[in-house]
Amino acid sequence: MSKKIAEQLVDMLVENGIKRIYAVTGDSLNELNDAVRRNGKIKWIHVRHEEAGAYAATAEAKLNGIACCAGSSGPGHVHLVNGLYDAHRSGASVIAIAATINTREFGTDYHQETNTIKLFDDCSCYNQVIQTPAQAPRMIQAAIQHAIHQRGVAVIGLPGDIAAEPAQESVTSMHNYSSATLMRPIDEELQKAAALLNRCPKVSIFCGIGAVHAREEIIRLAKALKAPVGYTFPAKPGIQPDNPYEVGMTGLLGLPSAYHAMHESDVVLLLGTDFPYTPFMPTKSKLIQIDDKPEKLGRRAKLELGLTGDVKDTLIALLPYITDKTDDSFLRAQLVLYGQVKKHLNTYVEDPGTTDHIQPEFATHTINKLVSDEAIFTMDTGMCCVWAARYIDGAKGRRFLGSFNHGSMANAMPMAIGAALAQPEKEIIALCGDGGLTMLLGDLVTIKQYNLPIKIIVFNNRSLGMVKLEMEVQGLVDNETDLVNPDFALIGTAMGFKSVTINSHQSLYDDLSEALEHNGPVIIDIKTNPHALAMPPKIEWEQLKGFTLSVGKMMLSGRMDEAMQTLKSNYKHLKEII
Repeated sequence: MSKKIAEQLVDMLVENGIKRIYAVTGDSLNELNDAVRRNGKIKWIHVRHEEAGAYAATAEAKLNGIACCAGSSGPGHVHLVNGLYDAHRSGASVIAIAATINTREFGTDYHQETNTIKLFDDCSCYNQVIQTPAQAPRMIQAAIQHAIHQRGVAVIGLPGDIAAEPAQESVTSMHNYSSATLMRPIDEELQKAAALLNRCPKVSIFCGIGAVHAREEIIRLAKALKAPVGYTFPAKPGIQPDNPYEVGMTGLLGLPSAYHAMHESDVVLLLGTDFPYTPFMPTKSKLIQIDDKPEKLGRRAKLELGLTGDVKDTLIALLPYITDKTDDSFLRAQLVLYGQVKKHLNTYVEDPGTTDHIQPEFATHTINKLVSDEAIFTMDTGMCCVWAARYIDGAKGRRFLGSFNHGSMANAMPMAIGAALAQPEKEIIALCGDGGLTMLLGDLVTIKQYNLPIKIIVFNNRSLGMVKLEMEVQGLVDNETDLVNPDFALIGTAMGFKSVTINSHQSLYDDLSEALEHNGPVIIDIKTNPHALAMPPKIEWEQLKGFTLSVGKMMLSGRMDEAMQTLKSNYKHLKEII
């Protein structure tokens, strides 16, 4: 019997290093499912929701290079979209198989028909539907090439009848060519950058995830320029450890030290970062940006120079043009400020909170001490990201995965699934918000089904904390941000997890230690303070005025106790404002 197209697809996925397909099986996926079963070199991971499958594939692609998810006709496609948006915006190489209705039914408003070209157009770098056997190998090959080389989502539309057709051999090459290359600006451009960096006494460096592989060159450059080094959250594990020049993060999650260093500089060198928040970018400093994607140059701020190149290749070529500075007064001043900022952060750790109101800073600091330096952390968008950014150290072996660009809720738990399957030897810690976890709660079953030793830590503050803060700084009384949560420990027990509820700071360390040592999946429900806030490093007068107005409105509407709890829980922030 000749090979079917579904088998041809599976063979090509296997040849390109894909080990799993995350999917909910369905009629249009039946041929693909059967091909996976018969192949034996690839596994079907039965998630409970396609969005969770897309998030899991995103995490695996970030860790292992490429991954695959699938959705069946109609609802399966739509469920994939949010996770695929996240994958595409974060540069994850994901193959998405959109199995669809038989070709003879196209355009007839058939049951579960969706237009996959329109649906996935904005969250993919390749998006085509196979309609003949001759197209199949070439389209599959093109999809794989686009996903790998353009670092994005490639969608393969696969009608059910086409999946069962006999496969045809391709008339073109099926090999992926990815020879090592050098990518850097020409010498004249490097000399312009060096002249500016050498001439100006106060230089700072800000690094994104695209600079992590150039860590040693960045430290050499910082030493020569006497430059403080800041970084984005995803880049923290690659840039922070054993770096004598680092001054932390900036942005909504960051610290005043990095913000101050950038704004006090004559020149800021932006390396491999597409930092999204323009208000945190300095406007008086001269900016030099280096990125391997020229379309990213200058789209967040006005540049003095925009250079296209791989950060490592470019810095290796730039360093010979750099003159060592002798005056390190600017660097020393920024490091002193950073020391003060870190000391101030510890004041939050020193306040452990009360029963059912454990301070999240104290909880995160404790987690950081107990988790290995090789751990992979996944984290939900919102307050979980803030606490992790400020209190989880970027040890060299650690990785941070989150919805950093798309900013979606509910990503941490399904990303942990992909991380645990991609790198089973690592400790996997999912830092989940209570709102995020309940959004995709059903995929806890997936974790148990495959017995993945994921540790799910729930920051249970009974509210949508970041949304609450956003409303308050706008001068609005928070409304419908409270959450009536289930007993997460009982849910975990019902699903076969080891389950722990922690409502006292006194038992936090011991309870966490025992839970983290368990050889299997665990849910750890930490009752945190719902009134804990996280101020950004740059507090605008309008934000302060809005927060004051919001508290006043709470009092006038009879929510006196809540207003007082908010003020009492966050009095330490006054040091950041005054």
